[in-house]
Amino acid sequence: MSSETAARTSVSTHILDTSVGRPAEGVALTLSVRSGSDGAWAAHGASTTDADGRCKDLPALPEGTTHVRLDFAVEEYFVSNQHRVSSQHRADHKATQQAEEQQDAPRVRDSGVFFPEVAITFAVVPGEHYHVPLLLNPFGYSVYRGS
Repeated sequence: MSSETAARTSVSTHILDTSVGRPAEGVALTLSVRSGSDGAWAAHGASTTDADGRCKDLPALPEGTTHVRLDFAVEEYFVSNQHRVSSQHRADHKATQQAEEQQDAPRVRDSGVFFPEVAITFAVVPGEHYHVPLLLNPFGYSVYRGS
């Protein structure tokens, strides 16, 4: 494989905070790579999401990369945005209370961050671009291969 082909193997990501329906700005992440299923992880890049929740500056993957891991540090994001989310929840308190009564949901939820970090590991092949969106909220997340 030529280094020209390896340079085209790339990763991008973005995060949507589904609890407020907005991009998650300011989330730090690291990109690690390895060759082979049992290879050692090597740090390869780091970034922070921009105002649109995107990381556009992750480096191209080195030749021989077979697996990538994105580690998202989401605890700091949720802690720093807790007052904003709390204000919105107070405004919707009546609707939330009614929904909880209908679903027999617990009245009090954990006040801490349930997922302090999110690690996503995926396989790659040379010459492709991988866009990995993260849909995030304080009590869950979902990820998929985007385009």
